[in-house]
Amino acid sequence: MTHTAQIHPTFEAWRSKARELLRHGVAPENVDWVDASQTASLLAEEPSAYQTAPNSAVKVPADFLRLAANVCAHTDERRFAILYRLLHRLTLGGEKHLLGMPSDRDMHPCNAWAKAVSRDIHKMHAFVRFRLVGVNEQNGREQFVAWFEPEYRITRLAAPFFEKRFASMDWSILTPDECVSWDGEKLTFIPGMSRHDAPAADAHDDLWRTYYRSIFNPARLKVQAMQSEMPMKYWKNLPEAEIIHDLIASSETRVRTMIATPERPVKPVPNNAYLRTLRQRQES
Repeated sequence: MTHTAQIHPTFEAWRSKARELLRHGVAPENVDWVDASQTASLLAEEPSAYQTAPNSAVKVPADFLRLAANVCAHTDERRFAILYRLLHRLTLGGEKHLLGMPSDRDMHPCNAWAKAVSRDIHKMHAFVRFRLVGVNEQNGREQFVAWFEPEYRITRLAAPFFEKRFASMDWSILTPDECVSWDGEKLTFIPGMSRHDAPAADAHDDLWRTYYRSIFNPARLKVQAMQSEMPMKYWKNLPEAEIIHDLIASSETRVRTMIATPERPVKPVPNNAYLRTLRQRQES
């Protein structure tokens, strides 16, 4: 009997359905995974009908769940089916060693997808730029909004980083697939929005440009390496990107100026009681 697993493209939805199928011993080849966000209007929800009684004794390795969370955030349409096949083999199939076999037919694509998602999460952590949009009149907390366009559906995976780092302010991150907001107490997720819903530039953009200009070292400029770490597809949403071309163009002149500038004389070490005490302790 073939089962149609119609789910929304999230880890939580896949995990819930996969556990249900696994408890009833449904084989991977008997499951058709369908993205409900794309075809929900064409397919009716299938009532649960299984040929075996549920088995509550199935245990799923924690390492697999961590892998699955990243894989589900990818966009390859094969990911849900391959993940379930891997899960079935790990549990009911008795192949408990699979997570340690990167060359396996199912582990190889899952590892590749998880790695790509991890890179995307890292880029989101690095390139989100918040803009001040107001102040909460009730508690006085500043409110910030950012727009970001990730390659994959990573908002839920990336959000805890921002929750910890920006816990003292209210913020929202808007993406095409899903948006997240923090109010000082909890994270809230809502459907994605368009670029037009994001705020325009504000004074913080000048701060970003000033900061980037101050840390830009023309003597260590490697354009290809810089573009690898900061791909140009992100530049349109980075305020500092406006000055990158000028910084690159002027780098040679700045380096020559740095070389021609005499070194500043080294100031003598201050002679005070505290430093004398430290030197005496080091010498003893």
